Amino acid sequence: MENFSTQKIFILVSTVMTWALTKSQNPDETDVLHTEEEYIRRRPHPSFRNHHNLEKLVLKLAGGRKSKLRGYVVGSGLQYGNGENLFHFFFKVSWLMQFPKVPLFGQGTNYIPMIHVHDLAGVIQNIIEVKPKLKSKYILAVDDSKNTIEEIVKKISDTLGPGKFNILPEEEAITMKAFTPQELYFLSINLRLDAFIIRDSFTLCWTSKGGMIENMTSIVKEYKDSRQLHPVRICLVGPPAVGKTTVAEKLCSYYQISHIKIEEVIKGKITQLEEVVNKADTEHDSVEAAAAARKQLETLNKSMETNAGRLADHLVFDILQEKLYSKPCRNQGFVLDGFPKTYEEARLFFTENQDSMNQTPVYNKTITPEHVFALNASDDFLTSRVQGLPQNVAEEMHYTQEEFTARLEKYRELSTAEDTLLDYFDEIDILPEHIEVTSGDPEYTGLLKRITEAVGAPKNYGMSPEELEREERKKEGERRQKAAAEAAEKKRRNEAALAEMAIQYEEWHKNLREVEKQEQELLEAHCLPLRNYLMKYVMPSLTEAMLECSKVKPEDPVDFLAEHLLRNNQ
Repeated sequence: MENFSTQKIFILVSTVMTWALTKSQNPDETDVLHTEEEYIRRRPHPSFRNHHNLEKLVLKLAGGRKSKLRGYVVGSGLQYGNGENLFHFFFKVSWLMQFPKVPLFGQGTNYIPMIHVHDLAGVIQNIIEVKPKLKSKYILAVDDSKNTIEEIVKKISDTLGPGKFNILPEEEAITMKAFTPQELYFLSINLRLDAFIIRDSFTLCWTSKGGMIENMTSIVKEYKDSRQLHPVRICLVGPPAVGKTTVAEKLCSYYQISHIKIEEVIKGKITQLEEVVNKADTEHDSVEAAAAARKQLETLNKSMETNAGRLADHLVFDILQEKLYSKPCRNQGFVLDGFPKTYEEARLFFTENQDSMNQTPVYNKTITPEHVFALNASDDFLTSRVQGLPQNVAEEMHYTQEEFTARLEKYRELSTAEDTLLDYFDEIDILPEHIEVTSGDPEYTGLLKRITEAVGAPKNYGMSPEELEREERKKEGERRQKAAAEAAEKKRRNEAALAEMAIQYEEWHKNLREVEKQEQELLEAHCLPLRNYLMKYVMPSLTEAMLECSKVKPEDPVDFLAEHLLRNNQ
């Protein structure tokens, strides 16, 4: 400090966990509201004593205008916003609709002091700017909310998830790997705080003064934007038998989104209403809910009786809109399979200001697809594909010769109308992309690649840690299997090469012996005249001389042989 040329400021951002065990001065009081004035009496949670000691160390720094180092402690509430951290589990399971009810660990009646991370930054900025005027060196940074953890989880579930919560023992949080023990300490705090300094002495541009519950809509938007959790909305159009349903299923699997097929959505709605009427779901067994479901079911049945088994368009639209407004479709997205079919259907379903004659049509961005793909194919290709189907499959899919021809003609007629479905999307600046379906891509690999490149990567959480572990084990097994196969193949190639080398070596030796034999025979053939000459003219005289030399045994045998041959030369 003695080396500082100017006064410096040290701001310690601590936690309200150093207040966790603070008691009221009046033991009979309940729901006590503590303020900064009581910071001397604060008592920490046992796991946060080090935080408490550090706070005391900073508070002991010398004060006054002449001091070279001033210290401030910010007792921060549990932070939220900007993508979430401590409360992320509740947001994630709600967004994913992972459980029918969002788990709440513990009784949930404890009050949680909180602050938005942006507001905490604003508190720190204000300390820097107004430090000469600050008399207190301990500042509580909490918003005005006084909410319990149950109220917070319920609001998250209502806004983002299934709208229900389920109270579980705290131990389940560890078993489910939802929270660490330290995170549970934070969530089990029961404290009501009033931060009068930031209210009276600071000029804060609040992001969430009223707290998380009051500002849940904007908090959820922050959460989605920060984590890039945006819905993927796709519409597939095309003639019958072009492969819309197959492609839709593959896209839904890749992006983890809902497959919207009119027939299945209507069947699902009727089944749901029948369950409510029959009290199959005990959560909806109230008289009012059952009566409303019965009335809606009667309306649907009456419409189908009147229209030869088909629902009136406005009822279909109502059911589809309810489906598209459901949490899974709003959170993750959907693929519309073969709907709408006409310009008028699209206008009635997606446009919001239909009655306005002067205003430009505004489409409903929540349920209107962002990407439209028109799958095209020739009549000959489609007819050939349908003719290749088994009879029972063709009947089930309404692809008999008569039905398919009528459906194809109807589609071609609608495609050449004055105002087509694709014209509607052009008008609202969602440009359809045309993709040709051919026999050379039976698995739609190239088609799916084009679609996923246009739409982008999945905007989802992806696989859970358990799924990632299983996938890693699977990949590891595949790697080992591939390595074993490669090793076996290498060994087989080496053995084959050695066997081939042995065969070649044996063949080389055989050829070498044959060459040596031929050379010997050739040499013998060349030597035969010389041998005959020697046997006739040289060997008789030489043999006789050598026999004589053997008898006499002279001292110089060579000289004796030479004299003998000279004397007896004939």
